[in-house]
Amino acid sequence: VVRQAAKETGKQARLTIEGGSIEIDRGVLDRMTGAFEHLLRNSVVHGIELPSLRIADGKDATGSVVVAVSQSGNAVSVEVSDDGGGIDLPRILEKARAGGLIDAGHAPADDVLADLIFRPGFTTVDRVTELAGRGIGMDVVRSEVDAIGGRIETATTRGQGTSFTLVLPLTTAITQVVMVRCAALLLGVPSTLVDSLRRLPAEEVDEASRSGSICVDDEVLPFYWLGALLQTSASSTAAPSATRHVLIVRSASQRIAVQVDDVLGNQEVVVKNLGPQLSRMPGLAGMTLLASGEPALIYNPVALATLYGAAAREATQAAARRASAAESAPVIDKPLAPLVMVVDDSLTVRRVTERMLLREGYRVVLAKDGIDALERLALEKPAIVLSDIEMPRMDGFDLLRRLRADDALRGLPVVMITSRIAQKHRDHALQLGADHYLGKPYSEEQLLGLIAGYTGRPSEPQRSVLTTA
Repeated sequence: VVRQAAKETGKQARLTIEGGSIEIDRGVLDRMTGAFEHLLRNSVVHGIELPSLRIADGKDATGSVVVAVSQSGNAVSVEVSDDGGGIDLPRILEKARAGGLIDAGHAPADDVLADLIFRPGFTTVDRVTELAGRGIGMDVVRSEVDAIGGRIETATTRGQGTSFTLVLPLTTAITQVVMVRCAALLLGVPSTLVDSLRRLPAEEVDEASRSGSICVDDEVLPFYWLGALLQTSASSTAAPSATRHVLIVRSASQRIAVQVDDVLGNQEVVVKNLGPQLSRMPGLAGMTLLASGEPALIYNPVALATLYGAAAREATQAAARRASAAESAPVIDKPLAPLVMVVDDSLTVRRVTERMLLREGYRVVLAKDGIDALERLALEKPAIVLSDIEMPRMDGFDLLRRLRADDALRGLPVVMITSRIAQKHRDHALQLGADHYLGKPYSEEQLLGLIAGYTGRPSEPQRSVLTTA
């Protein structure tokens, strides 16, 4: 890049690379290649002077371009500098005033002027060439740096040169993870560590919880409940089912079996930097942000088992003994709190409604759309369903239609809660069999009164339409 730019501009330049042995993540390098090339091109085109001008200023006719790479902690610094004429700040001020970016009477500081070169479309060159004058480049460089969580710093001295320092994360690794759920905790396990996923009979998994080991493919493996390794719960509290999810995880020569409540599938995620506070947490391999905006931690279960395996197994076995003792004890019927299902594609709405209902003593099950709701209805039937209308995959109307067509769920009370308050939507909901129709925003007292009516009285109240302003 330097050789070609020098040839096309009639200049002489020498490139020096310092710290060339430092390794940088391939993902970062691929993302920043265009930015590096542009900075090198700028160093020759805008920085280094023509040989005649350099000699007149007492400089070597051949200009110097230096790429210096260094690593500090979890960041890598790439400095591109030249010994040219420096950024022409008076020229930038002139162009900025002509473009209306700076008032005529205002004289900003040098660092403010230098920062203007990152504005889209800004250029100090009068004539457009193949290498300069189009006003496209430095704004793209900053955008790429910002996109991977880095920053760019500028330093310039008139007649002595300019440097651009890019401070970049050491890695923005994109990797495949298996997303799993343990109770309410959602987390990832690197796909490279997962040998296989098994659905094993509940009796076999329960026996493995008591013994601490399980036989898989004629090999006896240590067995753990992942929640116990994370010290969040001693055993699974999921609803009883015929089979349980078990991951077979391998790291180096170690191989273990880990039980989870649910496996949500394989996902490609960007692994974010943990920072100095969390980077030393045992077994924590990274974190990512899900499409919903929720953070999810990425763990290596084998590393967790190495450190906490004995304590986790002891906690799980103690929980299994307590469960066995409870089964043999006289059964005393204790009524459970009524279960309310909240179906809404908004994470915020689900969480706010959940907190309100838990505060009132209800049990709550959450679903993000109609399909998710039907899957959860297969496990436990709630006392009432609160459903939004506009949702992906299956909206509230389709969910209501499916409920009314199912003999087992036909009588389930359904309250539609939506911002669609037009009469045609209310009429359509009633025709499909909605019990109540609440417009957003609604009164908490009104909603809690409806829920209390359906969960506190055995007889079904008459259908009506309730809206709020």
